[in-house]
Amino acid sequence: QLQAFGGGLVQAGGSLRLSCAASGRTFSNYVMGWFRQAPGKEREFVAGIGLSASFTSYADSAKGRFTISRDNRKNLVYLEMNSLKPEDTAVYYCAADRVSMSVNSKSWDYWGQGTQVTVSS
Repeated sequence: QLQAFGGGLVQAGGSLRLSCAASGRTFSNYVMGWFRQAPGKEREFVAGIGLSASFTSYADSAKGRFTISRDNRKNLVYLEMNSLKPEDTAVYYCAADRVSMSVNSKSWDYWGQGTQVTVSS
């Protein structure tokens, strides 16, 4: 089970940190990722992190502004978002996969319920 939280309303240029709590499985055995979905758009990959956090991957839109991290002792994955823009407005979802990190949302095994991020101009 995954539960994302930490979303909210922020002005452009501001920051937010999203968290995702995992339970029910051995967290360290899963690749973790963040996706987002804006109204009328498909769910898109934002960032992913490998099992031991030694490997991370970012969408071009997130590079240089967002940082994904994980704490395997606490079963938490984070998405630190800085320099937020109105186009970052979306519902953000955390996801887990046993095998690989894919930009295709259909490849991921487990999903959290999403947390809304709204960036005002």
